[in-house]
Amino acid sequence: MPPHCDSLDGPVVTAARKALEERDIDEILPYVPEEGEPEVREAFGLTDKVRTLGQEAREVADRWFFETVVRVHRSGEGAPFTGLKPAGLDVGPVIPAAERALDAGSADELTGVLCEIVREQVEERHGRAMALKEHAPEGAAAARAYVEASLGLQVWAHHLYKQAIAVPHPPTRRS
Repeated sequence: MPPHCDSLDGPVVTAARKALEERDIDEILPYVPEEGEPEVREAFGLTDKVRTLGQEAREVADRWFFETVVRVHRSGEGAPFTGLKPAGLDVGPVIPAAERALDAGSADELTGVLCEIVREQVEERHGRAMALKEHAPEGAAAARAYVEASLGLQVWAHHLYKQAIAVPHPPTRRS
């Protein structure tokens, strides 16, 4: 996944921000694995106390809480925590389409975006291989270029297929 869940405007920090503002830890718990819940509960309690000590203390405490919940979230995905990313990152067309699909209750737009991307990539990769195929009889170098492009298409398609049918998160991750 792009660094969307690591960003200051991603779903994890958005839920953490809401939890702090509403003083309701239940807003963030769905984003952390069960085994990380005690750490998040402790961080929430400490942050809630420190937030009362003034604006600067509140900002530091909030940032620490955001880092904690994102780190615990990423751990639950089996991914490393590499720090919080700024808001407004370009995450490409798929993440926003997936978010809109969830908000709208329809997968039509997301399906269209993904199908178009796959169609473009298949046509580009296939077209390159076919153009090289025409020149393959011209010698070993030309034949190698064709073989590289044709095998590249096959391997890419296989990886895409495997990713499309893969389990989205490890079995220990709560959905």
